[in-house]
Amino acid sequence: MAKRKGRTEMEVGPDGVAVITIINPPVNPLSIDVLLSLRENYEQAFKRDDVKAIVLTGAGGKFSGGFDITAFGQKGNWEEPEVGYISRVLLTETLEGARKPSVAAIDGLALGGGLEIAMACHGRIATSTAQLGLPELQLGIIPGLGGTQRLPRLVGLSKALEMILLSKPVKGEEALDLGLVDAVAPADTLVSTARLWALEIAEFRRPWIKSLYKTDKLEPLGEAREILKFARVQSQKQAPNLQHPLICIDVIEEGIVSGADAGLLKEAVVSRELQSSETSKSLVHFFFAQRATSKVPGITDLGIVPRKINKVAILGGGLMGSGIATTLILSNYQVILKEVNEKFLKAGIDRVKANLHSRVNKGKMTQEKFERTISLLKGVLDYGQFKDVDMVIEAVIENVSLKQQIFADLEKHCPPHCVLASNTSTINLNLIGEMTRSQDRIVGAHFFSPAHIMPLLEIVRTHKTSPQVVLDLLDVGKKIRKTPIVVGNCTGFAVNRMFFPYTQSALLLVDHGVDPYHIDSVVTKFGMPMGPFRLVDLVGFGVAIASGLSYLENYPERCYRSMLLPFMMEDKRTGEAVRKGFYLYNEKRKASPDPEIKKYIEKSRSIAGITPDPKLMKLTDKEIVEMVFLPCVNEACRILDEKIAVKASDLDVASVMGMGFPPYRGGILFWADTLGAKYIYSRLEEWSKTYGNSFKPCSYLSQRAAEGIPLSAAANQAKSRL
Repeated sequence: MAKRKGRTEMEVGPDGVAVITIINPPVNPLSIDVLLSLRENYEQAFKRDDVKAIVLTGAGGKFSGGFDITAFGQKGNWEEPEVGYISRVLLTETLEGARKPSVAAIDGLALGGGLEIAMACHGRIATSTAQLGLPELQLGIIPGLGGTQRLPRLVGLSKALEMILLSKPVKGEEALDLGLVDAVAPADTLVSTARLWALEIAEFRRPWIKSLYKTDKLEPLGEAREILKFARVQSQKQAPNLQHPLICIDVIEEGIVSGADAGLLKEAVVSRELQSSETSKSLVHFFFAQRATSKVPGITDLGIVPRKINKVAILGGGLMGSGIATTLILSNYQVILKEVNEKFLKAGIDRVKANLHSRVNKGKMTQEKFERTISLLKGVLDYGQFKDVDMVIEAVIENVSLKQQIFADLEKHCPPHCVLASNTSTINLNLIGEMTRSQDRIVGAHFFSPAHIMPLLEIVRTHKTSPQVVLDLLDVGKKIRKTPIVVGNCTGFAVNRMFFPYTQSALLLVDHGVDPYHIDSVVTKFGMPMGPFRLVDLVGFGVAIASGLSYLENYPERCYRSMLLPFMMEDKRTGEAVRKGFYLYNEKRKASPDPEIKKYIEKSRSIAGITPDPKLMKLTDKEIVEMVFLPCVNEACRILDEKIAVKASDLDVASVMGMGFPPYRGGILFWADTLGAKYIYSRLEEWSKTYGNSFKPCSYLSQRAAEGIPLSAAANQAKSRL
């Protein structure tokens, strides 16, 4: 007999209360087995004469983290169990419609289906630290167990829309203020409080409330329609390519206009359709890809444990160094910030303070917490206090000889166990550690700007970096709430190397007659936060040209050389920082197109001897997207082929979290596989014949196209197909 994946257990006390506990570590997700067991125990409780009321809770201080999507397949095939059946039979009939009352005792997480089950109970008691929310939209679906109907009736339409559309959970105290829970109790008395509450409902000393039929929190119909209209406008503005938020609003409206039963029916139909949508498949893939980044063969499977990192030193207090320092002190690390003189040191510490003040101003941090956090930061001008640091992160300018000198100094002043990390974004780590004997503890810790906000951490290992050092940095990455990807050592590493064709392809299109603002508009509509030319303005022309030269030096055979940026830079058009690049910027940094750009484009074309190509000037939006992104896919294939990335899903995460590739497309290789290797090969091959080697398909892509193998399939899967 197959072992059950999760279960519930029931214990009946002398007070006549049956406590049913969800047991499915670590966060008690709802699997098929849990739901079947839950129904069995409820039916048993209803039959027993010694049971007056029921308390539903979760084991290990967690109510339920929602549906276990691993149980329903990683390809978006969630058809079993059918959500409409669960919603109608288990929740609405068995639980909410029962003749014995239920009270949910909520600690830890009550998310998704977990909260939906709790809302079907006749009362809810939570701890102050409990998290309650409906984050389903992050997976391309909607709450499917009555959440679209019960939440508005418990907290009002406006708050319900905010919680659902923004996937924004609330803590216990706020849930009490909203009416989502009836009382807050300490963890050690949570279940006993819920028992008393359940008995008082059974004895009619408290109201017996079925949340599905509550109406007192719902706004009048005219006002509700205005709220829903505003929500639709906001959803389309924030995510113009996504339909499921609008569908969710329609389902909520159905319940308000036609009644909860009609709302439940529509919710069930829509849920089933969305579960097999391309958006859901992409977002579920991305969900698993994120979690897979922490599993690194040859590192996390060796049985070693990460060492304790207490104190971290940062070299350089510029934008990156101060951002990294902010991230670390926010996670309670002691940080030493080193600069070369008092002026630069003060500027660096002021940047950290400004980052924290921003949190205070937004209400995310109290003044008291600000003082505690900033007290963890200490500024220094020499290496005197480096004798007991556990990790150093170098974040100075991209200069090889300077970095080499710094790492030689660090070897002398830091303890032998200290991890020596560099935040370089392009320079080969072997060069950086060339003058040291400590190459086994040199590692890349590549943060993305702004470092205290961007979620990705690229961990770069050389052939000499020890597994222990990589594991230590993985652990720090997790503790500072970054998603780490471990990659190999090469120019540009994974993220920047994968996306260097992004700007190059766009420059080629412009040189051949395509309007740069049209390219940016098309790429933004595709789902990127900004187009390639707006991005160049943001990072600055100096950085863009320097990194372009680096790629030209290392990958000359596939680089497109355009003179457009250097010509613009000659006229001191260097990007957003000086309010003039491809765009003009007002005092609020709002970008607007500049007609003057045409003269630079014409100069660049004439130097290169290029005349506008009528064929390219008639490209469709789809073709522009493909000409910009398929060279990036080609480079991602090279990165996989060279084993710079461990797995394709890591590059999907890197593309989304490092460069803003739309998560609802699953990541760059997941998206590429929806087009197919054969199609991508044929497009690149065709362009390479006309526009040069920057489009030439690599051998990995060519082979996969010839054999009909997905680009993201692991090497061993590809071999088995062959």
